[in-house]
Amino acid sequence: MTRENLTEGSNITREQMIQLLNEDLAGEYQAIIAYVVYSQVLKGAAYTNIARELETHAAEELSHAIKIAKQIDYLGGMPCVTPKAVKTSTDPVTMLRADLQNERETVGRYRERIRQAEAMGEFALSETLRAIIVQEQEHEIDLSDALNINVPPAITPPGHANKNVPRATAPQGHNSDKH
Repeated sequence: MTRENLTEGSNITREQMIQLLNEDLAGEYQAIIAYVVYSQVLKGAAYTNIARELETHAAEELSHAIKIAKQIDYLGGMPCVTPKAVKTSTDPVTMLRADLQNERETVGRYRERIRQAEAMGEFALSETLRAIIVQEQEHEIDLSDALNINVPPAITPPGHANKNVPRATAPQGHNSDKH
């Protein structure tokens, strides 16, 4: 590995960042597909509001995908074209939990990506990710609200530098009294 490829003050190369951002981009594609599908198949009065909100989430995830792709291009990479697998179900709670789990993982990954970008001196990338993370956390709030649970903590990515941070567990229980 040449010195130009390894950014000063960091153990991550531009190529590694491109790879990680492409994984993130695949997750944004997954979220777009999931939100489009779930917003249309959630049925019943209890889910009318969240179904409408999921349509908005789909548009926001598309905006995130464009921003991530732009950063990949800036770094000299080619944005990926394949989404991560989308979990499907006929059960509304299962769908909403899958979305919430994906958002929790996304927030954890983007927190890590912000640290990596700053260590690389890629401050515009870290600011772009900060703007995205604000919306991702709003998605967590909306989904948790629909599930009538508290917002669970973000999931710490595997191999995170701070080993003392506990990994979050999946949300427990559903109280349908809220709907």
